[in-house]
Amino acid sequence: MDEKPIAWRGSSFKDLTDDKTFSSDARKEVGRQLRKIQRGDDPDDWKPFDALGAGTKELRISLGDGWFRVMYVAKFPEAVYVLHCFKKKTKTTSGPDKALAASRYKFLIQERNNK
Repeated sequence: MDEKPIAWRGSSFKDLTDDKTFSSDARKEVGRQLRKIQRGDDPDDWKPFDALGAGTKELRISLGDGWFRVMYVAKFPEAVYVLHCFKKKTKTTSGPDKALAASRYKFLIQERNNK
């Protein structure tokens, strides 16, 4: 099976590659997990996050230097859409992180409907 390409939304790629946010180890692990998703497999640790939009999932990476999250949608045939990448500071996902991912999801749906 062919791998789906990754389509980065907003600043998600810039956020992932920011050394101040994601450590080298965190970036490597995100890359490994995204490759699984591209192949159609589930990542090692994830949960559905449908409150942001149908089919939205949260990739969860926990390392010694923090908790890292990638909000994505893989249900569409053309790509895996990465909506938001961030480092968690508390046990719950912050309202601004949820709102940002939800607005990018909404924009993605509008884009797809206008094609």
